[in-house]
Amino acid sequence: MEFITQFLEYMQSGGYVMWPLAASVVVLWYALGFRFHSLKRGSNANVRNLVRKYDTGARTVPRGVIDSAIVEALSIVNVYGRKSTSRKYLDDAFNKYKLETTQFETLIKTIVVAAPLIGLLGTVIGMIETFDSLASASLFSQTGGIAGGISQALFTTQFGLVVAVPGLIIGKILDRKADTMELELEQIKDILCSEGV
Repeated sequence: MEFITQFLEYMQSGGYVMWPLAASVVVLWYALGFRFHSLKRGSNANVRNLVRKYDTGARTVPRGVIDSAIVEALSIVNVYGRKSTSRKYLDDAFNKYKLETTQFETLIKTIVVAAPLIGLLGTVIGMIETFDSLASASLFSQTGGIAGGISQALFTTQFGLVVAVPGLIIGKILDRKADTMELELEQIKDILCSEGV
């Protein structure tokens, strides 16, 4: 119960801009967690070895995006043959994997960009309150006067950065992982559309 009251006091000290920032934290971490979970590769082996293992039957159960793509690609190649004309079928089949690797990417980038701006909006509101208390000479007003305005300005700026910086770092790591997976999906197509594996 004490945690809730402290949380509400912290949110009140930052003003009404803190609530959209708090909501963006929840949405951002949900999107990052979902994206992290969906970018599981499966195996650490290189793509050529994985294709060989699944083709020979040494592996049968896919454990991630790349493994699932290989299994689906092998079934397509078994129907249409290992030739360059099979590539269009593989392109169609791999489209869902590309969409899966980029899911929530735009949302994460939007929140990372918007959070500091929302924090700056709170800073401006806090500074306006500070100047209002200076103009009316109410140094000890009910809203906190000068100290309350500066406090509000600092809380919102801090919270906006706390939302954005971890999201930026983890988002870039996940983007790099997604780019690697897209290259590996292309590599699977190249391996299977050549005449021999």
